[in-house]
Amino acid sequence: MSVILMDGGMGQELLRRSGARPTPLWSAEVMMREPGLVEDLHLDFIRAGARTITVNAYSATRPKLAREGAEDRFEDLQRAACEAAARARDRSGEDVTITGCLPPLKASYRPEVTDPLDRIAADYAEIAALQSPFVDLMLAETMGSAEEAKGAAQGAAAAAGKPLWVAWTVEDDGSARLRSGETLADADAALAGLPVAVRLLNCSRPEAITAAMGALAALGGPFGAYANGFSGISDAFQPGGTVDVLEARTDLGPAAYADHAMRWAEAGAAVVGGCCEVGPEHIAELRRRLEAAGHEIKGALG
Repeated sequence: MSVILMDGGMGQELLRRSGARPTPLWSAEVMMREPGLVEDLHLDFIRAGARTITVNAYSATRPKLAREGAEDRFEDLQRAACEAAARARDRSGEDVTITGCLPPLKASYRPEVTDPLDRIAADYAEIAALQSPFVDLMLAETMGSAEEAKGAAQGAAAAAGKPLWVAWTVEDDGSARLRSGETLADADAALAGLPVAVRLLNCSRPEAITAAMGALAALGGPFGAYANGFSGISDAFQPGGTVDVLEARTDLGPAAYADHAMRWAEAGAAVVGGCCEVGPEHIAELRRRLEAAGHEIKGALG
């Protein structure tokens, strides 16, 4: 069976490599000050075995930048993120898929602060239009509610003309419900009529993703997952806050993370990778385990 191997998390690893203090813009702040670190990290993920990399635009939305007085950097940061990924791909000499990034516009894990559907769809369409000349597909990730994902999918469909993947984040309690409390079935129903190529779960504890894997597979079509390495999402993490209030796990090294991801592959996941606190060494171990199990590593469906 072939498996698409994604990269891991960019923001935490960039901050670790730069030595910078966390800010509300985290990965975008590093890209402003030390753009070479972004390209080098993409390259390290590719060398570790990732064949799909996501542009480093997670923090570069208009609402997040405006909150920090940096909205004038929006288009520059979007373009810089795409160009860094393209340079890394070219340097690697590998056949790598570049994935666009449609993140939560205001805050991760807080769907209650999401704007009305028409507004977020327009914001996502703007991001998709800027990224689409550089990327092979669009990824709406860390979607905390059905409406947030619907807005991202509508925006991408209107602007990009690229395949669309949608990744929801689920509660860490094993309930298989989105951060909004909605079921995966309800969240998927909200996407009816929209061209979603792959459905995923991301930025949740791997145990929570495993608990939700059956419900995800039941939606039909290709599916996958990429988990974070946080102990959980604390209520202390609020819009405009920094990730230093979240605790990284000490029991989720490369081998332990690969154990979880291999369970997803064995359950039929077509896509696996990592999110926050999952670095190149985790992806390298996951690649080794996938290949040892007879999987072919790819960067795209088909």
